[in-house]
Formats: sequence, C-alpha cells, structure tokens
Amino acid sequence: MSTVIILADFQADAATKTTAELATVGARMGDVCAVVLAPVGKGAALAATVSHGPISSIAIVESDAFATNGVAASADALAQVATAKGAAAVLVASHAFGKEVAARVAIALESGIITDAVDVSAEKVATQLVFGGSTTVHSEVTHGIPVITLRPNSVEPDLSASSAATETVAVTISDSAKKSVISSSQPPVKGGRPELTEASIVVSGGRGTNGDFAAVESFADTLGAAVGASRAATDAGWYPHSHQVGQTGKTVSPQLYVACGISGAIQHRAGMQTSKTIVVVNKDPEAPLFEICDFGVVGDLFAVLPQATTAVAAAKA
Repeated sequence: MSTVIILADFQADAATKTTAELATVGARMGDVCAVVLAPVGKGAALAATVSHGPISSIAIVESDAFATNGVAASADALAQVATAKGAAAVLVASHAFGKEVAARVAIALESGIITDAVDVSAEKVATQLVFGGSTTVHSEVTHGIPVITLRPNSVEPDLSASSAATETVAVTISDSAKKSVISSSQPPVKGGRPELTEASIVVSGGRGTNGDFAAVESFADTLGAAVGASRAATDAGWYPHSHQVGQTGKTVSPQLYVACGISGAIQHRAGMQTSKTIVVVNKDPEAPLFEICDFGVVGDLFAVLPQATTAVAAAKA
C-alpha cells in the first residue's frame, strides 16, 4: 500500500488536532507516516503526543538544526524522509510555517504543490476555495509527488487512539539549508483561551465594538472560545493583528463562528465562511455577513452579548 507522509503539527510540545486531521485525509490515500521533527533528545517525548488518528507509523528525526536553521532545515529533512519512504503524497498544515516548508519540499522533490486545500480525495484531488471563497476548485498535482497543505479545521478528524510503530530516521541536513541562522526567537504569548486556528468556537469583533472588546471577550470565555477580530478592528489598534481573521489574516473553520459588529467584507468572509455554523450580531440589517449566516440577530452587540453571556452561563450551571 502507498505511504502518505504527514508533518506532525505541534503546539506547546504537544501534537495538535490538526495532526489528526492530516492523518484522516492521508489515510484515504494510503498508510500514514507521521514525521516528527524534534531537537536532539526530545523526539520520543514529542512522538508520544501523536496519539490520535489513523497513523500507521511515526518517523522521528532529531536535529538541533530545526531550531537554529528553521524552515530550511525542516523542509530538507521532510523531503529526505519522503524520498526514503517512497511517498505517494506529502500533507502539511496550511499555516505560515507549514506553507513555507511545503513550498521548499515541493522544490526539493521537483513536484507540484497545492496550498490551502479544504479537502483531499482518495484520488489526491484537492478541493480549494478561491476568489475570497466565492468559487470552489478541484485540482490535482500532475508532476512528481503531490505536496498539499490542508487548512486546519477543514475536515472532521478521526480521533481514535493510535498505536503507530515508531522509528528514528537519520538524515543529514545539507549545507544549503544552513545558510540562514536564527539568532533569536520569542514564543508567542499564550493566554487562557484556545488558539484561534485550532478552536472549535470563535467569537470575533469588528468595527461595531468601537474598540471595546469586553463584551466579546466575556461571551467568548463563557463559551470556551477563541477571540478573533476583523481587519478594521486590528488596523485601528483595538485588537492584536495576530487575532485577525480574513484573507490577510488567519483562516478559521470552527464548529461555531460568532461575528459581532462585523459587516462582512469579502476579505473577512474569505477567512471564516467555511465555519460549520455562523451566527451574526449586527445592528445593520443590510450587513453582507447576514447573507451567509445560519442565524442572525439584528441588534446592538452591547445589548445582545451580555444577555447571551448570562443565558449561556445559566445553562451551563
């Protein structure tokens, strides 16, 4: 059976749900081998967290070059493993790091690449949403080993326990992959809320907040949700750019997306319209986001959200 390589995705030294999503898609095409790129001495611990999804094997690659040389070293190692395993396809998470790694892997393998897929069939046909999400495209790589990046939260993951066999794979990071050196780095500051792209519920605020995100945050915390923001809100300095949802920000696809005071420009819709359920709270009944929502509330978010927060808290109690 064919082997499909996935790059295990980690956050805070633990595999994310995205890893299981990649494995779920990869299992349609063959046996899944999850590649764990780790600093020397930490491979086994990281591999132990890759515990869910239809994963047949785990290949651990240890090198301090991943920390000192970043993306180039990671891509070099992944390409070597894909070649050694005779991979039928390579799947990577579609975030900033993943897409850069995938691009370099495609060049190393002299293969085609598809980015931002929301699904991939057993025949390696990828589904993409383009032109701000207004058009669905089905595409496939016609040369080399398909390298595909998959948007987090796009597919329902198989979260069954994995009992994959683990092996350590030796690779030699090339000199060309060591030309750039990371002199310093700082991990992102983590709060108590879920990571935006991983969250199953996202509550976002926009221009209608007038810079006051207190009601949005309170409602999000009651739901155990991540907080997002429109570009208008982040450009105004009301919320960090790292929380921007949209074409020039992050793409999210949660089970529930609540848009508060966001009109719904095409750029914002491109980053959230694959959400399973969309709820809109806006005092403007003509707001474009009402066109794609599942439930809409025409009203001032400062009146609606406190009532919703109270009701959710009461239901949970």
